[in-house]
Amino acid sequence: MELLNGSWVTDGGLETDLIFNHGVDLPEFAAFPLVDTAEGGTLLGRYYAEYAVIAAAAGAGLLLETPTWRANPDWGRILGYDAVALDRANRAAVTLARAAADAAEVPRSRVSGCVGPRGDGYLAGGADPDEAASYHAPQIRSLAEGGADLVHAMTMTEPAEAIGVVRAARAANVPVAISFTVETDGRLPDGSTLAEAITAVETAAPADYYGVNCAHPAHVLAGLDGGSWQERLTFYRPNASTLSHAELDVMEELDAGDMPLLVSATQKLREKLPAIAVLGGCCGTDSRHVAALWGV
Repeated sequence: MELLNGSWVTDGGLETDLIFNHGVDLPEFAAFPLVDTAEGGTLLGRYYAEYAVIAAAAGAGLLLETPTWRANPDWGRILGYDAVALDRANRAAVTLARAAADAAEVPRSRVSGCVGPRGDGYLAGGADPDEAASYHAPQIRSLAEGGADLVHAMTMTEPAEAIGVVRAARAANVPVAISFTVETDGRLPDGSTLAEAITAVETAAPADYYGVNCAHPAHVLAGLDGGSWQERLTFYRPNASTLSHAELDVMEELDAGDMPLLVSATQKLREKLPAIAVLGGCCGTDSRHVAALWGV
């Protein structure tokens, strides 16, 4: 039986929601330190509960992502986390998300261990697959041993790092999803098309699932060519805004986007990508956006 049969509600733009809607300070855009405090754990629990309500209303499964997009060695070092502390935080994040998933009144629930890029989520860093596999292995191992049902690398900017993530996941014996991000022209930050990126990963180290995150549906539509590779796209987490990554990166106020446009453009995208089964949000979105995308 496949891990993700059926339709799944996943969560929204955790970091932007907490920063702009709840006034939470997240140094380096990192949410994982919240698992180290009772207050932070309670806040994350309330956040997850909003999506459990949506999944219940939609009659869909609930896939909760751990708040660990920044919980890797480079970002952890900046935040004062050594390898031992990062291992603890990643495992605690899985435990917290699992508790929220188990408490949800939904037909099915899963916990996904979120992995972010080594560098900035909007810039291609020229990764080497072997180096990326070695780099991401400790976090993926922590998430897997902590009990995550799968790991999901989000905001991948190039295929090389994605290949490394898949190799590390295979070594940890855990299913893996890869979500690329695209610019306004539908291409990855390194200039690759989505077709080229997915083909590169499929050739070198096939993932179990693929998706796109941190991109408005209008931008993803620009990258579609009708090829068979589109049948592999299972995950979609859109940005609320139609602005470019560069524009969003310098904004000091939240761009929550045009909700009707987001919904209609996502519907148009799903008509072209009928395999999308996991739907949530990314930057600028919160539970209101995800509820609207699900029509509940």
